[in-house]
Amino acid sequence: MTVRPSSIVGTFVQHAASTPEKLCLHFEGERWSYERMRGRAENVAAALTEWGLRPGERVALFLGNHPDFLAAYLGTHLAGCVVVPVNTQYRRGELRHIFDDAGVRLCLTDEERREELEGVRGDLPELEVVVETGEELDAFLDEAESYEGKLPDGEDLAVIAYTSGTTGRSKGAMLQHRNLAANITAVCEAWRWTADDHLLLTLPLFHTHGLMVGAHGTLFTGGSAELRREFDAAKVYDTLLEGSVTMFFGVPTMYTRLLREAVSHDERPDSLRLYVSGSAALSPQKFKEFEELFGERILERYGMTETGMNLTNPYEGERRPGTVGCPFPGQEARVVDLETRKPLPPGEVGEIEVRGPHVFEGYWNRPDATEEVFAENGWFRTEDLGWVSEDAYYTITGRAKELIISGGYNVYPREIEEVLEGHPGVTEVAVVGLPDEEFGERVTAAVVREDPELTAEMLTELCRNELAGYKKPRQVVFVDELPRNALGKVLKHEVRDRLDEPGEGT
Repeated sequence: MTVRPSSIVGTFVQHAASTPEKLCLHFEGERWSYERMRGRAENVAAALTEWGLRPGERVALFLGNHPDFLAAYLGTHLAGCVVVPVNTQYRRGELRHIFDDAGVRLCLTDEERREELEGVRGDLPELEVVVETGEELDAFLDEAESYEGKLPDGEDLAVIAYTSGTTGRSKGAMLQHRNLAANITAVCEAWRWTADDHLLLTLPLFHTHGLMVGAHGTLFTGGSAELRREFDAAKVYDTLLEGSVTMFFGVPTMYTRLLREAVSHDERPDSLRLYVSGSAALSPQKFKEFEELFGERILERYGMTETGMNLTNPYEGERRPGTVGCPFPGQEARVVDLETRKPLPPGEVGEIEVRGPHVFEGYWNRPDATEEVFAENGWFRTEDLGWVSEDAYYTITGRAKELIISGGYNVYPREIEEVLEGHPGVTEVAVVGLPDEEFGERVTAAVVREDPELTAEMLTELCRNELAGYKKPRQVVFVDELPRNALGKVLKHEVRDRLDEPGEGT
């Protein structure tokens, strides 16, 4: 088998061949060596091929953190197929759209999520089989012959990662193997990631931060990871006290909870090589508090589904609070005027654009959306607003299309508005994000109701049944009318200002 450095799975196979007994993952007291993970991945590849999947077809992974997630991820690529990671909090409406749009034929899931998926099976004629982890997956793998596949080419499609738009309709970002390899190469170089590192990985593997940074970096460097099903502040703090890990990656919400743990403990963890924060803005206040309590300066970075990682504070040098640093090695960034699309001088706010081998190829079956986000000469329009300092540090100031980031997850207001507007007692609604100490932003809905008996609890329950938990409004405010401009467009900034006033809320 010829190893191609243009794919993550290629470098993983190389490490499994050269250091087969080295620890890859530690999970709930169980040790997964590189050779064990390779064997499981090749078994998955053989089973997928024998079942009838052809190169280029899509396999959905709708399951929580587990070694079999990574085995299935690698195995799907070894079979020449495409992975569709699915958010474990998604509900039927979201699942129906993603599975139908991607044309998924086979899905790997777990017991916890099986019932939700079965609820939409009748609407998904292309989904031929669902395999549940455990005995069902073992039986599926036992029927396979030995693996005789080949490694994917860098130009092959590796992942279709769904990211919602402001209209609420998810779009599948197409990432080739070369995009993923180029990005993690840059990340590992910038952060000095090596085979000696042991990462505490509590981020969800369906997410870019957990999969395309945490897992990819581990597999690419030949390092190891302590994989957890979920983030538990008390357990994470205890692990940090043990001193067995060298890196921890999290979202601001996690760092807020770790700070609470630190306050309740007399003992502090020893120095860790690297703490990284991303997926949402880390406040300068939390940055300062963490440095005071932990003696460490968090490295903040900026990325997105379509590109992976774009900007980073330096490993060696000033980690400047409130900024996301500079472009990764081999990548470019700039700030342009929203109207003229011309580059702006340092200090002026505009839209951030990025360019490099890490940028995706476009949206699955959406050439119109693809054309909208690419400027001349390969520059990708992030739709994030910001400015760059004289010494090339970037600061994100807002989101061009009202994106809310709550607990590290992207929440698009229009998707929630459409659900709420579907209730017969609702006349109109505007969803915005308000500052929240724990989650960064809390999803808040301003509702004009037709039925005076309609309660906030009723609307929250509606969203809980239709959408992932992190999308449901944490606050519902009933108002007489929504502010609008002369053309009738709702003025979201005015809605936000009014709801952020003390005493507002229902």
